[in-house]
Parts: sequence; C-alpha cells; structure tokens
Amino acid sequence: MVQYFSEDGKVFPATIVSAGPVVVTQVKNKETDGYEAIQVGFGPQKEARLSKAIKGHLKDLGFFKHIKEFRAEDNKSMSLKKGDKIDVSVFAKGDVVRASGISKGKGFQGVVKRHGFHGGPRSHGQKHSEREPGSIGGGLRTRVPKGMRMAGRMGSDLVTVSGLKVLEVDKDKNTLLISGAIPGRRGSLIEIRS
Repeated sequence: MVQYFSEDGKVFPATIVSAGPVVVTQVKNKETDGYEAIQVGFGPQKEARLSKAIKGHLKDLGFFKHIKEFRAEDNKSMSLKKGDKIDVSVFAKGDVVRASGISKGKGFQGVVKRHGFHGGPRSHGQKHSEREPGSIGGGLRTRVPKGMRMAGRMGSDLVTVSGLKVLEVDKDKNTLLISGAIPGRRGSLIEIRS
C-alpha cells in the first residue's frame, strides 16, 4: 500500500496491483458446453509442474500457474477468441471496481478475537474466565445448534470489497493503483471486476 496524492492535494490510501496480462485459454458456449464462459490463464509456470492434460489444453499458448473461468455477463466478453490477451487497458482512471480475494489466515482464535465477545468479569469469584465464551444455552438441547459462535479457524475466507476507485493505470508496467485496501497478503491472487 502507498499514499497517493491527487492534483488538488488530497491524499488517498492506495494499493498497487500487478495486473496481467491474462491470456484467453478457452471460450465456452451454450452449444458445446451448456453455458457461456471465458477461461483465462495468468502467471508463468514451469512446464514440468503441469499435467499432460493441462499441457494439451494450453498447447502453444504458454504455461500458466493460475487458470480461472468467468461466466459471460455480456456479449462484449464473448467476442474474445482463444489466445487473446486482456491487459490493464480495459480499465480507465476513475473506474469503480470491486476486488475479490482470499483474506489473510489468522489460525485458531478464541471468541473474543473471532466474534467480539466481552468475556466474563474478573470479580465474583471467577478466576480464569475473562476470555471464555460462557454458556452456549444447554437447556433441553443435547447438541450444539448450527451457527453457534465459538472458537475456531479465522480468516482464509473469500472477501469482496466493492466501491474501489482506479486512481492510475500504467500500461507499460501492467499495474493498477486502486484506492483503499484489498483482501489478502502481498502476492495473493486478486480478481478485479468493473
């Protein structure tokens, strides 16, 4: 993340994203596949790390670390052909986008950090229960109800942040400058949609 100063002197928190180019590896249509979608590949990969099936599928397009499919939302995306490259030029300064990615994993966490519980009081004879969840409502139930907020694995979820603004587009370096924070750590794969 960086600080971005606009022409009128305002400062924005921003994230630099290395975006593409992505290569169209397959175009799916209703006649042969039953639905319309575009499959793209991103990031170089060693040939030895790919299966024969993937090598045969990609053939002369190159070898990609990530292959992802997107459902066609409009006729414009269906005009693409196998081998076409999509780069940052599809975005313009001022576009409003949404970014999706896997959030940072935080491991096994208790209820105070995971759900914002307050814990028990230190007084009234309690000794070690400041950060405990307390009763989960036993009563007549002999089971833990679905959705009960308890300790567990936190993070590593698919998170989408919408309403982000494209501040700069650098076509030479294939980078985007997007306002605000986007999910994930440095180096994680992000999906950016307009």
